[in-house]
Amino acid sequence: MTDQPAAPAPQPPAQPRNPLHGITLEAMVVALQQYFGWEGLANRIPVRCFQSDPSVASSLKFLRKTPWAREKVEGLYLFMLREQRRNASR
Repeated sequence: MTDQPAAPAPQPPAQPRNPLHGITLEAMVVALQQYFGWEGLANRIPVRCFQSDPSVASSLKFLRKTPWAREKVEGLYLFMLREQRRNASR
C-alpha cells in the first residue's frame, strides 16, 4: 500500500451573476439595518426579531431557523442593491 495524499475537495462552481454569492446572512442583515433602520425593516418584513428589541444576533438566530423569512431578507437585500445602483447612476 502506498500513502497518497487525499484528493482536494471539489470547489463549488463560480457564480459571477449571482449577487448573493459570497454574501453572508449577517452581512445582509447589517446592510439592511443600516439602509432601512430597524423600523423600516420591521415595516417591510413584519417579524418579531425586527420589531421587538431588535439586534443582529437575534435576527440571525431566527432567520437561520426560518427559511421563508430568510428568503424575504434576501429579496429585500436584492431590492436594496438595485435601489443603490439606481441612485448612484443619477
